[in-house]
Amino acid sequence: MTIRIDNELLAELGLASLRDETKPGFVKFIYETLELRVGKTLADQMTDEQLDEFELLIDGEDGIESNRDDALAWLQKNFPFYPQVVQQSFTELKAEIAEGAPAILAEDRRTAPKSNRNEMDGAA
Repeated sequence: MTIRIDNELLAELGLASLRDETKPGFVKFIYETLELRVGKTLADQMTDEQLDEFELLIDGEDGIESNRDDALAWLQKNFPFYPQVVQQSFTELKAEIAEGAPAILAEDRRTAPKSNRNEMDGAA
């Protein structure tokens, strides 16, 4: 299953009316939050040796950029339930965001520049 984190997801979560300049940052926030949650769940189940090995794949050796394909292959080999962890974490995160959507939209509106707030209210 492919997880898409994009403007369609924002609409699904009740956030379609976020300001255009807010959407990319919120999409990034969702991605990073999901990545952190999945990482923590898996790290809690890793031995110290596995954690060291995985960190080398993620961080790269001697500052060399990580190889996400190798890291993903390692996860699939060592944690075959990895896709279920991702899906469960994603489902939980979506529910939290959907529940908080009214507050998120209110904050987005509150922090909008005054000229944008007038447009959001329908005023010219």
